[in-house]
Amino acid sequence: MLNGARPFFTRLLTPVGEALARTPITPNMITVTGTVGLSAAVLWGYPTGHLFWGTLVATFFVFTDMLDGVLARIKGTSGKFGAFLDSTMDRIADAAVFSGLAIWFVRGGHNQLLAGLSLFCLVAGALVSYVKARAEGLGTTANVGIAERSERLVLTFVVVGLSGLGVPYILPIGLWVLAAASVITVGQRIIAVHRGLAVKPGTGDAVPPPAATPLPPADGDAAEQTETGSAPAAHTIE
Repeated sequence: MLNGARPFFTRLLTPVGEALARTPITPNMITVTGTVGLSAAVLWGYPTGHLFWGTLVATFFVFTDMLDGVLARIKGTSGKFGAFLDSTMDRIADAAVFSGLAIWFVRGGHNQLLAGLSLFCLVAGALVSYVKARAEGLGTTANVGIAERSERLVLTFVVVGLSGLGVPYILPIGLWVLAAASVITVGQRIIAVHRGLAVKPGTGDAVPPPAATPLPPADGDAAEQTETGSAPAAHTIE
């Protein structure tokens, strides 16, 4: 849903990318730096109860997720390894965010249920990404769902940041909504993959079931067909 905002941020970050293109800095360097910075922010801020400041610093590093792509386009260095590295770093960042929240709930929030819910959101989010990657490996797509990574990350940072400012109940409500949205997205993607694999690639026609293997003719029929050169006539029962 939030992918429509990417062109705006791309235009916003293009001048920065053009400046970085004149330096030895590579897109992969930015990808790794952004993940390390985000992970450090949430693993420091959340367990120590600095929910707002941890979120604020992490949000700054989120923009590197788009800046590396802008720089790769300008330098003409886009490639499969860059996409692989970006996806891997996303999983690490997600793990840091929800692990930091879980630690906070155990140590400072004293809520075992929400600690478990945080870990559930982590697993559900990873499953959303896995379904898409596995679908692409099978030659189809799963670019559907109400809660892709950008939506999940925005929702998480908004509710955590507002909770850090003292807004009551916003964090547990947000986590329950995130958990439900992630499960729904997994279901949506599984359905999309099922439909995609049931269609011939490039034709849009449903794959027909395999033809049944014809039974061999009975011995009498085979003999009759051999002698006459043709199949036996049908017998009419009166």
